[in-house]
Amino acid sequence: MATGDEAETASPASEEARDWSDMTPVCLDEAFSRLALEDLWRGAMACCRSWRDAARSRPGLFAVLDLELGFAESTPGAEAAAWWTPAFQRRVDAMLRSAATLAAGELCEIHVRHCSDDALAFAAERSPRLSILSIKTSPAVTDRSMLTVGACCPMLTELDISNCYEVSYKSLEVIGQSCQNLRVLKRNIFHWIDPSEHVGIVPEGYLRECPEDGDREAITISKFMPKLKHPELRFSELTAVGLSSIPEGCKDLEVLDLFGCANLTSRGIDQAAANLKNLVTLVKPNFYIPRSSFHMGRYGHWQLYDERFQTNVFQI
Repeated sequence: MATGDEAETASPASEEARDWSDMTPVCLDEAFSRLALEDLWRGAMACCRSWRDAARSRPGLFAVLDLELGFAESTPGAEAAAWWTPAFQRRVDAMLRSAATLAAGELCEIHVRHCSDDALAFAAERSPRLSILSIKTSPAVTDRSMLTVGACCPMLTELDISNCYEVSYKSLEVIGQSCQNLRVLKRNIFHWIDPSEHVGIVPEGYLRECPEDGDREAITISKFMPKLKHPELRFSELTAVGLSSIPEGCKDLEVLDLFGCANLTSRGIDQAAANLKNLVTLVKPNFYIPRSSFHMGRYGHWQLYDERFQTNVFQI
């Protein structure tokens, strides 16, 4: 019989000899399900072939691709500026393609930025169960890949195409027709009145390409997205014409976010909101406009400017 000292010296040796690759599929499944996607890819799947094969045999592990936390936690400046390079886009594309392939049709959520048309179309074609798609600030995404999303992802309920300037009202029409259960649409754009917070990060040329067809997009939303509950249209250039069309088609809105929409007035917003019986949250364009932008004298704040010129002659 081994003495206590012998047992203590034998214990580390036995642990060193343990073969972790022999873990049962049930144990692996439980362990892998607790890992973040990055830890799964860079850690577990890189450990050994058996673990990699075990992960690949479980498409449900790759049902959600969420890179948003990494973007949110990054330091503004040089790091954020690097996101606009072709090299960074290729990295995001590789992850998006890999997730769509490994998920084997089970991918239901995508949260990325700076992906390309080809990568998005690749993922959409392989993700019929996709319900949430967030590709905000993806300058290379155009109507071409969005048409693929509409054709291949009819279960979509939430779409974020904020700051995607190459996506037009045509995509909204197709998405509305094909994805009839869409509830959340985020179509925000960069602060075009005072873009100083983006200088040095977002290419200057891209900032100047701000979409100017806000009314057309609003009318398209009204016509083709009747079940919409939550539209975000921050800094859109829509006017009273586009705004008034939204309650006509989207009667069940619960949230309407118009922050930064400088072409609207309180009177027009209140009139539109009065026709939305289920509206719970209304975000008005309450933000500071630099005086130099509109030569407004002392009326630098949107609310003050709006109240000062609340007449038929000076409607903005």
